[in-house]
Amino acid sequence: MAKILIVGCGAIGYELANTLADAGHDVTGLKRNPPTSSQEKFKFVRADITSSTDLAVLDTDFEHIFFIVSADSRNENSYDDIYKTGVDNLLSRLAKSGSQAPWIFVSSTSVYGQNQGEWVDEDSITDPTKSTSLKIVNAEQKLISHNPANIVVRFSGIYGPGREYLLRMAKQTPSIQQNPAYYTNRIHQRDCVGVLVFLLEQRLAGVSLEQCYVASDDDPSPLWDVLTWMTEKLRCNPPIAKMPENDADMNKRCRNDRLKKLGYQLLYPDYKTGYLELIHSGK
Repeated sequence: MAKILIVGCGAIGYELANTLADAGHDVTGLKRNPPTSSQEKFKFVRADITSSTDLAVLDTDFEHIFFIVSADSRNENSYDDIYKTGVDNLLSRLAKSGSQAPWIFVSSTSVYGQNQGEWVDEDSITDPTKSTSLKIVNAEQKLISHNPANIVVRFSGIYGPGREYLLRMAKQTPSIQQNPAYYTNRIHQRDCVGVLVFLLEQRLAGVSLEQCYVASDDDPSPLWDVLTWMTEKLRCNPPIAKMPENDADMNKRCRNDRLKKLGYQLLYPDYKTGYLELIHSGK
């Protein structure tokens, strides 16, 4: 049994906490506004990572730490709050006890600036055009420098129950770039949890891990193809082809070879598997 801290208990962090608690681990979830229910399988600490005062109540003897926090909005201040102030406050609090607990830090494939449909992996340059994504890159680098045992996991576009943006978009006869292909990447939120559990299990088993893993499914696909398929399944109007945009900043294809070679098996290897389940569950 390990003593584990999960910083950020949204949909993914909450499911991760329950999964690890079920496996017998001593789990603490840190959240600004935790639920008041006493039925949880793990304990909560109410704290805001942007407040060093709040973090004074946090234990420092954790053996493993997950960081799964998203910015409140897409502005720079929100990203600074999480990826600079929040990370710095946590590192400072844990340093007071000499903690060397390794982190698994949830990042994003938005750290890649490639936008011409290129393939990217863990060794690809991270030079994003957006300043908000650069703040995530800086947090990654800070954590790896702080402790080389820390791991960065870059999730691509997360979807699943409650994250059904593309399905809503498909119902609105969207205008989509058809040629040249505009590639998109996805991972189901159940696979997000699965990947995090898997990496912890590998670490506990003594497996030597890399410092970075790209977590995306096997099927990076043009957005036109994805939405065309969705409209067929939803029996609504197909998308309309529009002129290419010169300022696209997310057109890339993510490789997951490193994660799969380690032994992770995707629950949802392609968008059709995951979205078909969502479509059927909504009927």
